[in-house]
Amino acid sequence: MKHPSPGLGVGVMLAILAAIGFSAKAIFVKLAYLVAPIDAITLLALRMAFSLPVFIAVAIWSARQQHTNSLHRGDYGLIVVLGFVGYYVSSLLDFMGLQYLSAGLERLILFLYPTLTVLLSAALFKQPITRRHVVALIISYAGIALVVVHDFGQQSSNMLLGASLVFASTLSYSIYLVGAGHAIHKIGTIRFTALAMIVASSFTLAHFGVTHDFSALQLPARIYLLSAAMAVFSTILPVFMLSAAIRLINPSRTALIGSAGPIATIFMAYLFLNETIGGLQIVGSVLVLSGVLLISWRK
Repeated sequence: MKHPSPGLGVGVMLAILAAIGFSAKAIFVKLAYLVAPIDAITLLALRMAFSLPVFIAVAIWSARQQHTNSLHRGDYGLIVVLGFVGYYVSSLLDFMGLQYLSAGLERLILFLYPTLTVLLSAALFKQPITRRHVVALIISYAGIALVVVHDFGQQSSNMLLGASLVFASTLSYSIYLVGAGHAIHKIGTIRFTALAMIVASSFTLAHFGVTHDFSALQLPARIYLLSAAMAVFSTILPVFMLSAAIRLINPSRTALIGSAGPIATIFMAYLFLNETIGGLQIVGSVLVLSGVLLISWRK
């Protein structure tokens, strides 16, 4: 009888914790918006400022570990473009959208990225869209429509604006994923992620510096605590736990476990933000998860 490898349980636990950590980001953002009138770029700048030293240290460490794998000018150019699109633009649009949107709906829209990746791959690389893809797309977007209907009577009049911003964030991240495969294969997951996050942090802090005075940082202490918690528990730790989980239990299992993320967000939003859980939201969430798993399925 074949026994599971000792790393299987550890990998599964890391994948679960990574999914919960990524899902908690929306909760931290919404809580910060409740504490004080803070805009998206200021909150994102605080998150990146707390995260940046760790990613710099990881980039230095990983470069020393891979000293024989030197990077060329084209590699750095690709890292800058992908870091800008995948983390700076995507995160800024996401934070802006959360000003008008429930945390549960935000996470479900972000979870649509596999569907957009399929559409982008078909448009850019002529990859065929199968009948299974079409069914999965219909199921996923029908689920989003149901959750929008559920939230429509409870959210601000700008809910559709928020949904559009988060969808644009998802599209930006999907563009990053389509373009990142070659870079990740050559540079390595941890090293590439650290460098891309350094790029995104630099753009974010420069954006804040150009558009704000330092007086904008005179904020309640709780904003700083929430930003630091978001940096640690929803940025730094999940990134590396996800990388370790992929190494221990393979990408397919990790992605399957990660599908619990939207459900975790909905329940955390219920516990910490008093967001309601209705029948339409449950059905819509099941449809979104089913469609995404169907489109991501590998034999």
